[in-house]
Amino acid sequence: MDAALPVVVLLILLALAFDYINGFHDAANSIATVVSTRVLTPGQAVVWAAFFNFVAAFAFGTAVAKTVGAGMVDLKVVTFAVIGAGLTGAIVWNLITWFYGLPTSSSHALFGGYAGAAVAKAGLPAIIWSGWTKTLIFIVVAPTVGLLVGLGTMTATFWLFRKTAPARVDALFRRLQLLSAALFSLMHGANDAQKTMGIITGVLVTAGYLKTFEVPFWVVLAAHLAIGLGTLSGGWRIVKTMGTKITKLAPVGGFAAETGAAVAILIATVLGVGISTTHTITGAIVGVGATRRLSAVRWGVAGRIVWAWVLTIPAAATVGAATYGFLKVVGAD
Repeated sequence: MDAALPVVVLLILLALAFDYINGFHDAANSIATVVSTRVLTPGQAVVWAAFFNFVAAFAFGTAVAKTVGAGMVDLKVVTFAVIGAGLTGAIVWNLITWFYGLPTSSSHALFGGYAGAAVAKAGLPAIIWSGWTKTLIFIVVAPTVGLLVGLGTMTATFWLFRKTAPARVDALFRRLQLLSAALFSLMHGANDAQKTMGIITGVLVTAGYLKTFEVPFWVVLAAHLAIGLGTLSGGWRIVKTMGTKITKLAPVGGFAAETGAAVAILIATVLGVGISTTHTITGAIVGVGATRRLSAVRWGVAGRIVWAWVLTIPAAATVGAATYGFLKVVGAD
């Protein structure tokens, strides 16, 4: 038996564990609006979201996976210990923020953990800065696009239905929100699952099982299945923050927020950029709330969320670097 095989299997399972945690940590992104507007019950919502997380496997390619796996950290310095330490950094930060109900980015936790471990091994030359440029730009662009599309959709809806009875508008958008929730969950799966695909493919390249960085289809299916199962578990602590604490949402607002976020994620996925679906849906929710009045948004809550965003990459990088240091000391690298 190949001596590396047990380690490869362990790292693949660790990557899928991260993907599962990503799913239940980010379940709030997919279901918070549709639950808070009472269009679906929590149980119905997680099944709806998990299904569309999985079916995204058959539609959106692997451009984001290639960026994450081979475009952010120099593969020449990547070892099993670097990958394992990076995943540990991401998982630890995700669990901490889930415990406190903070909707932070699982994607940025992964980027930070992976980069922190690589820098601990080989210094700053381990980082491929061109791969980080788009990601860092989209930290600002993605929530801004979500905010603007959510704001625009909400404003257009107010104008188009200004003479329609509120009860009829509510009934219509309860049906339309099923569509927007499905679209957002589809895009969430399309972008987020690819990050795990990139890590697993990196493991296979490092082990010599793959000669080029091409994502096998079984990896695509495994990553989408893991994130779908995680979503099915539901991260209820964060659902409350996303669905009720930022602003109060009606079905029309939920539709606008989900649509705005889905458009932003689609743009990033086509461009091969790994973004934060959490940042994007939060920006869209803020945009929807601001159409009523600025005071409708609880800016204190939004501010705490932004601070958690700022801390995510350095915090996960610190855990990743510390984990790599420990593995090196015990001779695991």
